[in-house]
Amino acid sequence: MTRRKTPEERSCEKATALEELQTLPTEPISVRVATAVKLTGIPRTMLYELIKLGEIETVKIGRSTFIPYRCLRRLMRG
Repeated sequence: MTRRKTPEERSCEKATALEELQTLPTEPISVRVATAVKLTGIPRTMLYELIKLGEIETVKIGRSTFIPYRCLRRLMRG
């Protein structure tokens, strides 16, 4: 049989969970092409050319095309 946690224990667990939540990455895993255009300033047609050349990876989910955020960061670093 387990005992019930005291209010202090629950408070401590809550604080620990909040600290862990704040350390999670805040950048998205992937973005749609339209969002990538806004983030990078690269014209839409040029972005599709880079995709065609294999410079940028894409992920298709249904009819939507997503670009991994890491690929955009790598592209912008040069």
